[in-house]
Amino acid sequence: MNKMYKQLQNILKDEKSGGVILIICTIASLIIANSAFKDQYLHFWHIAFAGLSLELWINDGLMAIFFLMIGLELKREVAVGEFSRPRNAILPVAAALGGMIVPVAFFLLFNLGLPSQSGVGIPMATDIAFALGVLSLLGKRVPTSLKVFLMALAVVDDLGAIMVIAIFYTKDLMLLDLSIALGIFAFLAVLNKFKVYSLIPYFIGGAAMWYFMLMSGVHATIAGVLLALVIPSADRKDGRSPAFYVMHKLHFPVTFLILPIFALANTAVTISSDWHTLFAEPISLGILSGLLLGKPIGITLASLIVIVAKLSKLPEGVNWYNMIGAGLLGGIGFTMSIFITLLAFDDQQIINTSKIVILTSSLLAGVLGYICLHMTLKKSSN
Repeated sequence: MNKMYKQLQNILKDEKSGGVILIICTIASLIIANSAFKDQYLHFWHIAFAGLSLELWINDGLMAIFFLMIGLELKREVAVGEFSRPRNAILPVAAALGGMIVPVAFFLLFNLGLPSQSGVGIPMATDIAFALGVLSLLGKRVPTSLKVFLMALAVVDDLGAIMVIAIFYTKDLMLLDLSIALGIFAFLAVLNKFKVYSLIPYFIGGAAMWYFMLMSGVHATIAGVLLALVIPSADRKDGRSPAFYVMHKLHFPVTFLILPIFALANTAVTISSDWHTLFAEPISLGILSGLLLGKPIGITLASLIVIVAKLSKLPEGVNWYNMIGAGLLGGIGFTMSIFITLLAFDDQQIINTSKIVILTSSLLAGVLGYICLHMTLKKSSN
């Protein structure tokens, strides 16, 4: 029994486990959504509870916890991680910016002036769970520096996606509710300033901030990011940082519960017999080109510019072919791309089309990235 328990612990600590579970949940959701049980399955996610459907509780509630963890990871990177030294931060930040701007250009190439233009944020972000999952399949051949680069890039990507959500996907703004939410944030910031390390007031205030943010029209997940900013990152007398403690505790539920539930609820797409014709639509071409071309081109080109300008250098043990492989893995959008799709569109047909293309693009990006890295890292293996 103890041996089985230890094996389970090792599996759950393995980086690729989160990505594998997401894949399993996505496949299961697609199978059920296209089976004889599809009506019951689709109806289940729309069951109302406390005024919101299960789907909204997941997308607005559970995903706020995901954003809380993302915010805490950003704080850690700035404090002690890749972003703590400006010269080290230049390369992943530049690569992430290139990996956001160029996909947007590709998307607008097909959708500028069309109703689908509002989905411009879809190809911007990288799904870190899937990207690291694919990277871990290559084992010890992957230099630690390449893994750190990809993680840092994805964190900046997520920050960019958060800003896009806050600025461009806010509807029917209610200023009173927003003012209350920001007032709570200011109060929690004061607690942080006075070194209140107990997490209880932050969690209570965070829940209240989430509610008023939801009522304000600004997407409620932003409350998770704001809460991350005010949770103290300085060590207490016992040497533990509240921010690091929360981030550590959130890793398991986010990776193995929240994101899989999100996948189950949001990949329940009914695929019609003429599904292949969907890829000729502007929205599809924009997502495909953005993720499969825009991401690797933007990441590699931006990296080249800062290195030629001698503002930074390639990560240790990494060559340009490896950077192209990392750029391809950056095209795995999945979680954040689907999330932005739900914010960008109300038309269910467009949403379903976008989801199918996101899943296809992410799969192709993962396969191409793996092949590229497998070929280019093989010579450097010991």
